[in-house]
Amino acid sequence: MRSLPLLDELEGALASGNINRRIDILTRITDLFINGADRYSEDQVGVFDDIMARLVNTIEAKVRAKLAHRLAPIANAPNNVIHMLAFDDDIEVASPVLAQSPRLDDRDLVTAGRNKSQQHLFAIAQRPSLSETVTDVLVERGDRDVVHSVVRNVGARFSDAGFCMLVKRSADDDALATEVGLRSDIPRRHFLVLLDKASSAVRQRLVAENPQARPTIDGVVAEVVGGIRAEARSASPDFAAAQAYVERLNRIQRIGESEIYQFARDRKFEETAIALSIMCDTPIDVVERALLDPGAEIILILAKVAGLSTTTTKAVLLLRAADRGMSAKDLEHALSSFNRLQPETARRVLSFFRTRVKKPAEAMAPPAVAING
Repeated sequence: MRSLPLLDELEGALASGNINRRIDILTRITDLFINGADRYSEDQVGVFDDIMARLVNTIEAKVRAKLAHRLAPIANAPNNVIHMLAFDDDIEVASPVLAQSPRLDDRDLVTAGRNKSQQHLFAIAQRPSLSETVTDVLVERGDRDVVHSVVRNVGARFSDAGFCMLVKRSADDDALATEVGLRSDIPRRHFLVLLDKASSAVRQRLVAENPQARPTIDGVVAEVVGGIRAEARSASPDFAAAQAYVERLNRIQRIGESEIYQFARDRKFEETAIALSIMCDTPIDVVERALLDPGAEIILILAKVAGLSTTTTKAVLLLRAADRGMSAKDLEHALSSFNRLQPETARRVLSFFRTRVKKPAEAMAPPAVAING
């Protein structure tokens, strides 16, 4: 590799302060690297890295941007230079590297996402694949353009917390609600909450843009607005898999508190609902509506009938509140009510709900005796 003559020229160019000479050297070095990139060892790439890094901060943004475009797609591009370009304040320089470079790992992307501009976040959102760790930052900190972009990215993966935040941000944004609802990887419980909050226009657009999903969407809407149907649940792969798993566990050894605690702690909505349904001998529609309802009363009743401890009841309450938040004071008040609630009172109120399934707004209004009895 012909690096020594260039090093000599570099020293002369840096000493002279001639910007055109520096640009010429950088161009020649970049050409030399790109033409043989697939043949160079890491040590050899390191030589290029040292030379380029000395030049990058001495040239104008327009030239840095050109360098960024050339190096961004290369898998073994000089590491230090790539990081210098990625964290450049000038978005024309940073954008191609943030959007393409395989040299950047999740830690780099998260750091950029937490500290750089919205334009930098938008560039990150364009990457062909994004981990849950990175999308968590984009969804939390990104503006509207960033969030829409990352939701439309088929290579982006979202955590449960990420989907929860997306559903919240969709409340006043019909376009975002549609984009989130059309993602094939959205967990069913988040889809339920999204549709519960969505306008009729969003529901219609979800069907119009994905006609194959109409039976599922219609079924889920029916679950949210009343008249829950077993066939609607069977259209959901998430629910079917959860039901098969929980029922198999129950055949081996009857479902108990430890399973419910584990399901709730792991944020497994369907499994928690099905297990509570089995333990309380109560229709799944009553349990699911209780988990989706803003109030905690029915959950407390189900937990008391199931014989759950305060610790497990707390885990179920936190699962129920995952999409809407629950203050420490509200949680303490709910658990205090749970401890006062008598098992016989809970069984009597639950019997009422077993036999009278109404619209959510009506079905979730227990008699006053439910908690204070």
